[in-house]
Amino acid sequence: MTDNFLFDHRCKSFPQTAAPSRADGLAAKGWNILADDLAYPLAVLRRSALAHNLAWMQDFAARKGVALAPHGKTTMSPELFRLQLQAGAWGLTFATVHQLAVGVEDAGVRRAIIANQVVCGADLDGLHALLERHADLRVWFLVDSLAQLRLIEDWAARRQVARRFDTLLEIGVQRTGCRTLEEAVAVAQAIARSPAARLGGVECYEGGAARCDNEHDAREVTALVRRVSEAVRQCDAEGLFADPAILVTAGGSAVFDLVVPLLRLPGLSRPVQGVLRSGCYITHDHGNYRRYLRLVEQREGLDDSLRPALEVWTMVQSVPEPGLALLTGGRRDLSHDIEMPLPARWAPRGQRTAAEAPAGWSVSALNDQHAYLRFDPAGPAPAVGDRVALGISHPCTTFDKWRWLALVEDDWAVTGAVSTRF
Repeated sequence: MTDNFLFDHRCKSFPQTAAPSRADGLAAKGWNILADDLAYPLAVLRRSALAHNLAWMQDFAARKGVALAPHGKTTMSPELFRLQLQAGAWGLTFATVHQLAVGVEDAGVRRAIIANQVVCGADLDGLHALLERHADLRVWFLVDSLAQLRLIEDWAARRQVARRFDTLLEIGVQRTGCRTLEEAVAVAQAIARSPAARLGGVECYEGGAARCDNEHDAREVTALVRRVSEAVRQCDAEGLFADPAILVTAGGSAVFDLVVPLLRLPGLSRPVQGVLRSGCYITHDHGNYRRYLRLVEQREGLDDSLRPALEVWTMVQSVPEPGLALLTGGRRDLSHDIEMPLPARWAPRGQRTAAEAPAGWSVSALNDQHAYLRFDPAGPAPAVGDRVALGISHPCTTFDKWRWLALVEDDWAVTGAVSTRF
């Protein structure tokens, strides 16, 4: 659980001529993004925005009376995992057993949700081994069918393992999860009888029901919350839950405020441990989640909320025709699964300050190593050697393109780094 990652020239954009360094040695190098001390493209995280987001989301959860288990798949960074735990996270969420192992062994996670079905024998082997090595580790994963439960029981019988895995019943729409109350209760009853599983609570993911429309999102998410609440109440009435508290968990990064009533469900035979699983909040973004958050701010009456922390800095390498500049960053460096990157900042060549990018600038396309920046030739125009910071829409798929990301101050001084484990 030590910061043993060595940053050196084998890490994309680390200077080829610089001596290797641990994260805590980078500040002494005196590097600054706008001094062109590192190669472009370069993914950076602004420390001030990270600190703000960590505190803001933890405060939001505390005010709502729920716990926070951030989704680790967003960053897969042990250093960021530790920051989330130090800020007060109840635990962490993962999508796979591999991701869980990184959190457990590189960041000290001891309470985790796998917000996904575990079905493969090799994954069950891995989860069992982790639980054997770490007696204080508690992990819940999702079950949504009798077929999946049979696979778990078959695995236990073949391995002759006397273990009952902690599980959560999943209620779902569009993606995984039981679709009807009858189906959900039947699966819950089977889990409660199973020699290889035990029922810890109920889970849902509401993000698939959202469209970034206040009326639609409130209606559809509320309907899902009611369905899940009904399943929790029936399972409680039948005595199917195995623990003193019922774990109820939901909350992606888009409409997390709308599921809070589910996580504080009253009138049950035992207390509810409500857990939000938002992940992208730690860096936020400049596009998709920024639009959703504006609606959260309206619903909650907020003046201040999350701030974008992740940017990928590029350099203008060519202006081959009026209205088109080619930037040194492409699909290998930037998220593009939801929309193109968004020009966020512009620092002309030689300047050590950055201003907001002109409103008319946009990225129209990406190649593997190039971004096509479009601009009005009659307005502010980029020149070769200028620096352009690109904002991200959906941060998850930018993180997995980098083995490291520089931590920078508000003056763009490099004072540290985080690693990723994809």
